[in-house]
Amino acid sequence: MIDLSLSSKFLLPATTLLVAFLYSAVGHGGASGYLAILSYVGTKPDEAATTALILNLLVAGLAFFFYARAGHFSAKLTLPFIIPSIPCAFLGGLLVVPTQVYELLLAITLLVAAMRLAILTAPSGLIRSIAVPSWTITACAGAAIGLISGIVGVGGGIFLSPLLLLMNWADAKKTGATSACFIIVNALAGLFGRAARHSIFIGDLLPLLTAGLIGGLLGSFFGANYASNTLLRRLLAVALVVAACKLLLKVF
Repeated sequence: MIDLSLSSKFLLPATTLLVAFLYSAVGHGGASGYLAILSYVGTKPDEAATTALILNLLVAGLAFFFYARAGHFSAKLTLPFIIPSIPCAFLGGLLVVPTQVYELLLAITLLVAAMRLAILTAPSGLIRSIAVPSWTITACAGAAIGLISGIVGVGGGIFLSPLLLLMNWADAKKTGATSACFIIVNALAGLFGRAARHSIFIGDLLPLLTAGLIGGLLGSFFGANYASNTLLRRLLAVALVVAACKLLLKVF
C-alpha cells in the first residue's frame, strides 16, 4: 500500500500536483515523475506502476482535451505512431525482464535530449519547415516506444516528444497534442497487459487523483493556450531531466 503517514500525507499529493502541472503543460501524463515520487515512499513496483499509469491517463486526458480544443491535434501525424505502438505496449506490460541496463541507456538518452531541447533555437530570421516522416519510420518509432513504455510503466510521451521536436516532425504545440494522445492509448494498453499477468495493485488513490486533476487542469490549460514554443521546449527539458534522474536513481 502507498504509505500515507503524517509525513507523506501532504507531501505526496503536493508533489504529485506539481508533477502533473509540469508534465501536462507539455502534453505529458507524468508517469516517470509519479514513479520517482512513489519510490521515495517505499511503494512496491507493481503498485507504483499501476498508480502511475492511472494518474497518467487522467493527466494526459486533460492535456489532450485542452490541446485538441486549441486546435493543435493532428490525426495524420499521431495515428502512424499510435497504431503500431498499441500491441507493443500491451506486450511490454506482459513482460517481466531485467531493466537496469536499458534504463541506464535511456537515462543517458533523455539527458542528451534535454540538453539539446534546452538550447535548441533556430537561427535568427530562419523559419524551420516541418518535415513529415514516412509511415515506415513512424511505425518503427511507435513500436519501439510502445514496447519500452509497457515494460517500464509509462505512457511513452517522455520518449516521443523529444523525437518529434529534435527530428523537426512537429512544433511544440502539435507535439504536446500528439504526445498526450499517444500516452492515453499506450497507458491503457500497458494497464491491460499488467491485468493479463495479474499485476494490477491499487492503493489509496483518491488524494493523488485529486492532486493530479488540479495540476493537470492548470498545466494543460496553461500549456495549450499561453506558453510559447520556446517555454514548452524548456519545460520539456526539465521533465526529461526529472525522468532521467529517476532512472539513474533506480539503476544505482
